[in-house]
Amino acid sequence: MDAEKTMGRYLKRIGIFVLALSAMPAAAATHFVVVGGLGGERDYAERFAQEAEDLAETATGTVGAEQVALLKGAGATRQALEQTLTDLVAAAKAEDAVVVYLIGHGSFDGKDYKFNIPGPDITAARLAQLLDNIPAERQLVVNMTSCSGAMLETSMQKDGRIIITATKNGRERNATVFSRYWTTAFEDAEADVDKDESITVQEAYDYAVGKVDTFYKSAQRLATEHARMEGPGPETFLLARLGKNAALALDPELAPLFKRREELRMSIDALKLRRDAMDEDSYFDELQTILLQLATVDIQIENAQGNPDEGTTPQQ
Repeated sequence: MDAEKTMGRYLKRIGIFVLALSAMPAAAATHFVVVGGLGGERDYAERFAQEAEDLAETATGTVGAEQVALLKGAGATRQALEQTLTDLVAAAKAEDAVVVYLIGHGSFDGKDYKFNIPGPDITAARLAQLLDNIPAERQLVVNMTSCSGAMLETSMQKDGRIIITATKNGRERNATVFSRYWTTAFEDAEADVDKDESITVQEAYDYAVGKVDTFYKSAQRLATEHARMEGPGPETFLLARLGKNAALALDPELAPLFKRREELRMSIDALKLRRDAMDEDSYFDELQTILLQLATVDIQIENAQGNPDEGTTPQQ
C-alpha cells in the first residue's frame, strides 16, 4: 500500500474517534438561476430554450429543484430576473454559492452591455448591482451570449465572483456556440478530467473551450468567439455530479454528507493555494484538521451505503 493510501486509512481510523462527537457544520447551498433569452429566429429560440432546460435539469439533479430557478421564453423578463435575484438576498447565506447562467443574444453599444430578453433588456451594470446585494460570497456568472466579453469591461468583477464570457469583448457580435458545449459538459464523461463523477467550473470551461475550438476548425471557419474566465477558484467550484454520485447525493440521508465532503475537498484546494503565504506548521496543522473531518465524513458515507471497507482516500 503506498504512502497516500496508508495516510488516508490512518486518518480515517483516528478521525472517527477525534471528531465523531463534534456537530457537523451546516452544509452550504448552491443556488442556480438559469435564463434563456430571446432567440430572434425560431432555431435560436428553440435552441436557447432547450439549453436552459438542460442546464436547469442538471442543476436540479445536483442540488434539488428548490434551489433552481428557470426563466425562459416569455417568462424571462427583466422583472422576473430582477425578482429572482432579489429573492436570493434573503434565501442565500454568506457561505452559500450562487450560479447565474445567461443563454441567448447580447448587444454592446460601445458603453453598455445588454442581455436580450422579452421587454426591456437588462444591462451588465444592473446585473452587478443585483448580485452585489446577495450575501453569498461565492458567485459564478456564465454569460454565453454574443458580445458577452463586454461584461468584463464593466463593474461585474467582485471578490469571490467568477465571470465567464463566451466572447473576449463586446465586438464579437456573432451568435455563439459556447452555450452548446457548456451544456454538454455535464453529459460527457470527457469533461470529468479527474474522474471523480463531479464537474467543476474549471472542467466545464476547459471542455467547452476545447469543443468550440474543434467546432470552428472542423467547419474550416474563422473563430468568431473567444471565451474568457476571470475570478478565483474555478477548480474548486462544483457545478454538477454525475452517475452514481448524483443519485446518492440526493438521498435524504446522504445529501448533507456529500455536501459536507465537497466543502472539505474545496477547503483543501483553497488551502493549497494559500500555502506559499503560510509557515509550514500552520499549513500542516490546518491540513490535518481538514483531513480528519474529511475522513469522518467518508466513513459516515460508507456506513450509510453499507460499504464500511471501501472509501475515498483524502487528498493531500
